[in-house]
Amino acid sequence: MNIPDVDAELKKYTFAVYILQALSFLVLFTAIIGIIVNYIKDDDVAVAGSWLQSHFIWQKNTFWYGLLWIVLGTLTAPFIIGYAVLGLTTIWLIYRIAKGWIYLVDGKALYLNG
Repeated sequence: MNIPDVDAELKKYTFAVYILQALSFLVLFTAIIGIIVNYIKDDDVAVAGSWLQSHFIWQKNTFWYGLLWIVLGTLTAPFIIGYAVLGLTTIWLIYRIAKGWIYLVDGKALYLNG
């Protein structure tokens, strides 16, 4: 397989993970399936040296930091502040999924520190 074929195949997985992350607003476990796909295909992206590696890093950061803030928001919900944390986390997750998806469609890499 040449590089364009590898990129096309990996782009399908990257796209699928964004869909799974977006669906997690309706069905929570889809985000878990998405992170599993990220880790299974991680070596393929790293070996290929693909621009899609930045998307995989972005998706993993979105999942893990999102999970952290959701847990913190849930734990602090009895103190009212948790509702603000959960609301802001929801906005942040929508932004991350949308930005990643748009960059993927445009064929652009994301910032690795994002």
